[in-house]
Amino acid sequence: MVTVDVAALKPVGRVDERFQSYNVESVEVTGGNFWAPFLPPGAAPPKPVAGPHGVEFASGAYRRREPLDLRGNQRLRMLAKALGPAYVRVSGSWANNVYFQDDDAPAPATAPTGYQSVLTRGEWAGVVDFAKAVDGRILTSFAVSAGARTADGAWNPDQARRLIDYTHTIGGRIDAVELSNEPNVGRPPYAPDKFARDLASLRDLLKARSPETKVVGPGSTGEAGFKLFAAPPKEISTATLLSGEPTPRFDVFSYHFYGAVSERCAALGKNVTTSADEALSEAWLSRADAAQRYYAGVRDRFAPGAPIWVTEASQTACGGDRWSSAFLDTFRYVDQLGRFAKGGVSVVFHNTLAASDYALIDDRTWLPRPNYWAALLWHRLMGEVVLDAGSPEPGVHLYAQCLRGRPGGVALVAINLNKAGRASLQLPVGAERYTLTADALQSGSVKLNASTLQLTASDQIPTLTPRPAPAGRLTLPPTSINFFAIPKAGNPACA
Repeated sequence: MVTVDVAALKPVGRVDERFQSYNVESVEVTGGNFWAPFLPPGAAPPKPVAGPHGVEFASGAYRRREPLDLRGNQRLRMLAKALGPAYVRVSGSWANNVYFQDDDAPAPATAPTGYQSVLTRGEWAGVVDFAKAVDGRILTSFAVSAGARTADGAWNPDQARRLIDYTHTIGGRIDAVELSNEPNVGRPPYAPDKFARDLASLRDLLKARSPETKVVGPGSTGEAGFKLFAAPPKEISTATLLSGEPTPRFDVFSYHFYGAVSERCAALGKNVTTSADEALSEAWLSRADAAQRYYAGVRDRFAPGAPIWVTEASQTACGGDRWSSAFLDTFRYVDQLGRFAKGGVSVVFHNTLAASDYALIDDRTWLPRPNYWAALLWHRLMGEVVLDAGSPEPGVHLYAQCLRGRPGGVALVAINLNKAGRASLQLPVGAERYTLTADALQSGSVKLNASTLQLTASDQIPTLTPRPAPAGRLTLPPTSINFFAIPKAGNPACA
């Protein structure tokens, strides 16, 4: 049995009020070929289409998407608003090659030379309108492809300037920018001196046109003791990437974290995928800690004192695995938030809000998936002050933060990873309990206190009603995620 003295839990850090944020991929905005959702057994596969990565993946890895209706999809806006305030990141590999058409003409049938897709004014205005409607702040990145370069190979900031200026013209704001997406991987990766030179050009642009905008970076991926990319695209270390002159400077240090790649990208090499059998294992879940320790060390070397943002995180890269839309992945989702918060991460951007299998929201039905409901509970209960609930014990993980909106209160998450065995938790005071379970781990639906969560008949989020939990010994069902709101905890760090 685990005993928690909630009044005595010590503060170990603080997260941003927009800690739980998300990605709307650039290709969702413009339309294009993105990671194809897995099909039901027996369904005919669509015609294979190409992606932006320069690597031949499994046939059917990509699917053509029409531009996301960020203005008109009212259910999507309602669900996103419930997670606000948040950052909305519009980037991804596709953003490295997108041309901003700075006029009101229709998009051309093909992108200009040196680009792969076109972002229209109307599409970007939809992003700005969406962000305003859902209490979102925009983080984006820019094209760095051949079309965005001068004759000598230097980055040409004209496209970035046009996007920034247009955003201001329509009453919007870009709160943060990255130069590019995942500059340490590619064919080839960014050369260190070129990255340093181009980042300096970006800083000069922002100083002149948008001085309030934060520079975030580098946004690296694939490191931390296990090789995410065992084959092309080629990869260099973040330390190598940042070794150029002038020394790259960031207001926020960022990286991407995926514990593996989905089966769509198995061609990247051996031992780069995972399995459903590993989903609840300590070895799988602890990879987030390994990544954070690694990148915190890189941050300390190149951007000491800067906040850390994980600007992409999900079950696996390349669209997620078949179970990433199921309750089975919700254990990783919640556990990872707890680890990152305790480890010093200020903001985590889930990839994605509503595209492919790893999305919080199904992009065919626009209904919440299990991870969305967990995200909603986290958002409503977990405050900004992070508390030390102790180290994870085998099979039972605990995370604590001050209770949102209740001075002195504590919010506790207790995750029972055991498939057959119950676990016990001892609390000194009464609590409000929210227990997430499912009839099957690979179910696409989830229950709150034994009742299935779903939108109401009027297409709204239902009331999330807790059950009272008296002081004393509490039982945690097998494979359950248990949130406890403890308003009378009396913790001085939360006063």
